[in-house]
This record gives sequence, C-alpha cells and structure tokens, in this order.
Amino acid sequence: MLSNQAGDGKRESLHGNWSSKMAFVLAVTGSAVGLGNIWRFPYVAGESGGGAFVLVYLLCVVVIGMPVMMSEVLIGRRGRRNPVATMELLGQEEGSSRNWRLIGLMGVVGGIIILSYYSVIAGWTLAYVVKSATGVFVDATAPQVVGVLEAFKAHTGTVAFVHTLFMGLTIFVVARGVERGLEQAVRFMVPALLLMMLVLLGYSVTSGSFAHGVEFLFTPDFSKLTWGVVLVAMGQAFFSLSVGMGAIMAYGAYLPEETSITGASATVVAADTGIAILAGLVIFPLVFANGLQPDAGPGLVFQTLPLALGQMPGGAFFSTVFFVLLAFAAWTSAIGLMEPAVAWVVESFNKTRAQAAIAVGGLIWLLGFASVFSFNLWSDFTFFRGTIFDNLGFLANDIMLPLGGMLIAIFAGWVMCRNSTADELGGTGGAYKAWRFAVRFIAPIGIFLVLFFAIKGVVVA
Repeated sequence: MLSNQAGDGKRESLHGNWSSKMAFVLAVTGSAVGLGNIWRFPYVAGESGGGAFVLVYLLCVVVIGMPVMMSEVLIGRRGRRNPVATMELLGQEEGSSRNWRLIGLMGVVGGIIILSYYSVIAGWTLAYVVKSATGVFVDATAPQVVGVLEAFKAHTGTVAFVHTLFMGLTIFVVARGVERGLEQAVRFMVPALLLMMLVLLGYSVTSGSFAHGVEFLFTPDFSKLTWGVVLVAMGQAFFSLSVGMGAIMAYGAYLPEETSITGASATVVAADTGIAILAGLVIFPLVFANGLQPDAGPGLVFQTLPLALGQMPGGAFFSTVFFVLLAFAAWTSAIGLMEPAVAWVVESFNKTRAQAAIAVGGLIWLLGFASVFSFNLWSDFTFFRGTIFDNLGFLANDIMLPLGGMLIAIFAGWVMCRNSTADELGGTGGAYKAWRFAVRFIAPIGIFLVLFFAIKGVVVA
C-alpha cells in the first residue's frame, strides 16, 4: 500500500499538488465548463422566464451547487487520495463505515460512462473545426447544413476516428500528471476559452440583434416560473458545476493546505456562471440575426449556429473559432472526468500515471463505440430512453451524478464531525454555519427532488 502520510501528521497527495489557488480554480472551472454549459444553459434560461430563471438559478447555485462543491473539495483534501480510498478512509476515521467508498466508486464508474459518450460528441467539435475552416458552411442553406450533420453521423469510420483522436488528446494530458499535464493544459486552455468567447461576443454585438438576445436571456417573465422550472434550475445549478462524479474530489486532493476552500469554490462558481451567461450573449444574437429559432442541445451547436455564422461576414473564421472553443471546453471537462479513475488505478495497483491513463483511456475508448454506433449502425436499436447513447446519458447524468452529489452532501454534513469540516473550511464562523446548514438540509432535499423527478420523467435535468 502506498503511503501518503507526511511527517507532521498531515496527509500528502501521492500525485503532487496544484502550484497555486489559481491553478486549482482553472482546473475546476475547466472541468465544470463543458458542452452542456454552452448550449443548454442559455436556451433553458430563455425558454423558462429569462431573468426570472437566472435569478432562481443563481439562488440554487449558492444554496445547492456551491455547498456540495465545497463538500467535495474538503473531502478530497482531507483524504488526499483517490475518491474511492478517500471515502473509505474518512468513513473509518469519522467512526462510520468503510462502505462509503461506494460513493467514490460510483463517481469513478460514472466518470468512465460519461466520458465514453461525451468523447464521441466532443469528437464532432474537432470535425466541425475542419469543416468550418474549409468554408463548408459559408452561404449554406438550412437543408445543406442539416445534410452535413446527417452525412457525418452516418459515416461510422469518421465518427470513430474523431472519437479516437479526442480520447488520445485526453490520455496524453492526464498521463503527464498534475503539474506537467493537468495544470499546464488548463493554464493555457481555460484563458484561451475565455478569450475566444470574448472575441465571439464582440462579433455577436455587431450582428444587429444583440438587444434581442439580451432580452431573450434576461427579461424576467415570472409567469413562466413554475415549480417545474424551479426544478430545472436546481438541476442546472447542480450539473453545471460537475459535482457528484469524483472529479472535484480528485482535484481537491491536490489542493494546498493554505488555500481557502470557500474562496476557491466561490471563484469557480462565479467563473462557471459567467461563462454560461457569456455563451448566451454570444449565441442568441447570432441566431436571431438570421431569423432562426433557438434550439436546445446539439441541434443548436451543429446546425443552427453553423447556418447563422455561414451567412455573416467573416463567418468561416468565427465559426472555426467557435468550434475550437467548444473543443477546448470539452477537452478540459474530459480531463476532469478521467482523473478519478486514473488516480484510483495508480494508487490501487501501483501503476505509473502513463500506464493508468492508457489503461483507463483504452477502456473508455472501447466503451465509446457503443455511442459511436448509436448514430449509425445501431441507430434502430432502441429501448427504455432511446438509443444506447441516450440510455448511458440517462444513467450517468440523471441517476448516478445526483445520487452521488446527494450522498456527498449527507456524508459531509452528517457523517463528518464539526471539527473535521471546520478544520478544512477555516473555522466555525457565519460562513461555516451557512455552509453546514445548506449541506445538511437544503442541498440533499433539493438534489433528491431533481433525482426523483428525473426518474419519474417529469423533469429531465
């Protein structure tokens, strides 16, 4: 068994530490900001009451998302091991059961499942970078843009190739370790992502429909604010921060002792929310400028936006920038999804980072072909929620993640003693009391409602 006990009694990470608070913030922000943030949040906000939804969403982020994120970070730093070992170790130290390790294991498995299908869609962004750069969408009609996507999905070899390429890029970064791999990657990609988004925002402002986009996103319409919308806001707040799947716990294990968990988490939440809002300000003015209708999900990104950008001056360049942005967002999220499993393999089987990354990445790559084939060879094979791709998404996103997040909140709030959590959060002042109340009562109840209605099919978060 590998030891991570320091001379002063404090545990040390076996994988190294982030060099600074900013490195941690960039890593967690990169993990949190993914494809779903960019295409889902703006649409849901616009269709669910605009500013009214945004207000509810921000409230849910503060009282549900951030407390669970802080819990996951403090658990990770307290244990200083992979999520499975951390939950087992802390469960025993807190006088409870070693079976809490199952939460960590669920996070590891959930990350593997999510990345298996996420990598396939992320591969599409790589293909669309090339298509945009070569002018495929310039002056294209709506049927032509739809035809490009359908032809692409139907070509099994091409979809498999970009899935393979994306997984190769992810394995490369994770294999290099915390400081040489994860930290170097996010130090470049997250600022680059923000810069590209600001460039696109400037372009969007010149579209002639910027005011319409702002109105769609922010004008409060409280008549649309139903309990169903509140549940959607809860779900969006939870999922947008990527909590509940072990990535934040793994990153927390590398967080230096002197770094404030509260401050770092608040910075991540602000960055994640800001980027989601920026995405809306980029996307909708372009959509409305071309008389198009906003659409949720991949249709917005791979059909509506290429069509809109293709009709505008400089569209080929800005379309390329947009898909490079999406690829970076997907890449940083994929690194976070893969890290818990790699850390577990390194610690449990005494393997090198490179060996663990290749083994885990290879498994994810193989599993990904079930999703690759869901769009072509196996597209007619449907059950329960639809294709294999649809069912994997439901299992991981709608069941495993909220269940994991709810149990993490319960563990931090009810199993860990006040001294342990106060030690990590820096005292028992007002901020600590607010966190403890939220993580014991508000967050578990809110997440349970999201989970319950997702299972019932009333709300799919």
